[in-house]
Amino acid sequence: MKISIKRDFDFIEYDVDMQDATLLELLNKIKSEVDNSLTYSSGCRSSVCGSCAVRVNEKEVLACSYKVKEGDRVEPLKNAPLIRDLVVNMDHAYETNRRAKAWIKSYNEDAKPNDEDEKINALQSDCILCGSCYSACPVYAVNSDFLGPFALTRVWKVVSDKREADPKEKIDTIQMNGVWDCTLCNECSVVCPQGISSKADIEKLCAKSSQFGYMDPNFGSFGGGFGFDGSPSF
Repeated sequence: MKISIKRDFDFIEYDVDMQDATLLELLNKIKSEVDNSLTYSSGCRSSVCGSCAVRVNEKEVLACSYKVKEGDRVEPLKNAPLIRDLVVNMDHAYETNRRAKAWIKSYNEDAKPNDEDEKINALQSDCILCGSCYSACPVYAVNSDFLGPFALTRVWKVVSDKREADPKEKIDTIQMNGVWDCTLCNECSVVCPQGISSKADIEKLCAKSSQFGYMDPNFGSFGGGFGFDGSPSF
């Protein structure tokens, strides 16, 4: 089986005798039998840790779950500093989480979440920090100050949690380089291995922002805006 792997600035082709394998299995075989200098990340091998995320044919995948095919072109995630070969520095994702203050800060002692409350943001808790959403995000590609899908999904998780006593503080934090900068293209949701829709979370954050008196600044620059029914307001 022939695949091409991007190393430095060029794609290098490897021909490996292996069929019906995951990309990670193929990478392991290349490293152990063909080229021990090949560098990539892996961990659990069970689609849980997220460390093996790469791009195959210009789409983000987990190497441990992707079934490799003849002619595949493998490259590192985009929008992150390259360390070597298929390994990138993911510190930016954690930094956006810090800037968004995506954690419960003001605890509501009277809150007693029930099963239904937990279901509201249960999916957001399944994030495995793979970074695929940042790699696929066209806004983050041109604006590194954009909080991005991972951080904004985390903010929605906190805002929708009744144990957070001051959700407005979180909403205040995401107005600049945040919810209104997202183009709602849905690329982040398409590549998420956990099926998390950051687009849907950002839409809910926009609605919550409106409840706290905020509006899309792009609408404001036109001297008016639009109501939730699509009608213009001036």
